[in-house]
Amino acid sequence: MADNSWGEIVEEAVNVLESRQVLRSLRPISISKQNDEEIVRSRGNERDEYEVFDGMRQWDRTSVEVSVSIPTFHKWLHDVPSNGEESVSGDALDEGGFKKLLLFSGNDYLGLSSHPTIANAAASAVQEYGMGPKGSALICGYTTYHRLLESSLAELKKKEDCLVCPTGFAANMAAMVAIGSVASLLAASGKPLMNEKVAIFSDALNHASIIDGIRLAERQGNVEVFVYRHCDMYHLNSLISSCKMKRKVVVTDSLFSMDGDFAPMEELSQLRKKHGFLLVIDDAHGTFVCGENGGGVAEQFNCESDVDLCVGTLSKAAGCLGGFIACSKKWKQLIQSRGRSFIFSTAIPIPMVAAAYAAVVVARKEGWRRKAIWERVKEFEALSGVQISSPIISLVVGNQEKALQGSRYLLKSGFHVMAIRPPTVPPNSCRLRVTLSATHTTEDVKKLITALSSCLDFNKIAHIPSSLSPRL
Repeated sequence: MADNSWGEIVEEAVNVLESRQVLRSLRPISISKQNDEEIVRSRGNERDEYEVFDGMRQWDRTSVEVSVSIPTFHKWLHDVPSNGEESVSGDALDEGGFKKLLLFSGNDYLGLSSHPTIANAAASAVQEYGMGPKGSALICGYTTYHRLLESSLAELKKKEDCLVCPTGFAANMAAMVAIGSVASLLAASGKPLMNEKVAIFSDALNHASIIDGIRLAERQGNVEVFVYRHCDMYHLNSLISSCKMKRKVVVTDSLFSMDGDFAPMEELSQLRKKHGFLLVIDDAHGTFVCGENGGGVAEQFNCESDVDLCVGTLSKAAGCLGGFIACSKKWKQLIQSRGRSFIFSTAIPIPMVAAAYAAVVVARKEGWRRKAIWERVKEFEALSGVQISSPIISLVVGNQEKALQGSRYLLKSGFHVMAIRPPTVPPNSCRLRVTLSATHTTEDVKKLITALSSCLDFNKIAHIPSSLSPRL
């Protein structure tokens, strides 16, 4: 079993930053004379606690029931390019009103975007503080609201601390660049030699934000990149075993956004123990959805202690906006001092932070939402005969025209389901991407299956090969 020396490595890097007087600090601004924690905790309603519910209410349906103007609808049907101008032209009512659609393409997995407690949290914060101080978190944008949100997310992820970022994309970028910075900070000559660089092993189907972060770190001369075949632990083990570099990092999506499959977390944990690498996961689609408490994919597979950095988003199941990195205090210090996308971005406005904190509370207490979404997963699998493992359902149809035809048919049938095409996915793996929500009903799923059955053959849905070409 290899020793994981990353704790010592990051501590040494932070010490270098401190010795150079470039270690950055977060100084939370108190925006009220009252007790900030009590204020934030009472944002949900007029009482001193957040209001939660024991089942679906009518307002939940607004998270999956949408409409588009008739001009937009017709342009979409005929695949006419659009920059959205018809939505503000005032022609919608003149040309027949709106087409109602049932949303099966969003990432609002728990339906929290329409929850009144979360909306009230944002509204109350707006009325009392407006948007709050405007500036980067390191200047004046970081408040006691941000700190409370970070603490709640660290608790959720069972980590020592957490850093809230403007978006999930920014969080991944910051994490990858900060990890790479270790090489230059600890290089004997200032410019890392090959054996002083960080070796990053990345799944072939990782999210674009991970890829872009790695590319930037690579351009800075700090990392060497090794791409392993999608979820192929034999290939990953082979690459790591043959790599002579000492500082090794494995980064992967936990639940893949296009294919809907899970990273092999148990095998990754075993390899981490064997090789002593730093394990980073992007839990964007698993946070609040997976695990008994909504702690995410690592909680679901009982390996939270094996994950060193857990990146997440507040823009999907939380129904809000923002990203975060749950990690140790030392890693937080390094990322806030070296993560460019964090350092040079304006902090999330206070109303959104207040809403996100309310979402953490609601998601934890309304466990019926997690139960509901996994019931919809079972129903879709039973009705379609397609084997699936998550609320992300990837129906691979092959070429682009087949995917567009299917999407147009579903649109006419009243369903918002997008055709996913290159460059998002490789050529000839175009697909209809269906996502389920806790606020969908059994009847919704049945109607969708009926419509899908009319535009594709479930028996001919392609299986996605694990040997797809690396995207880095």
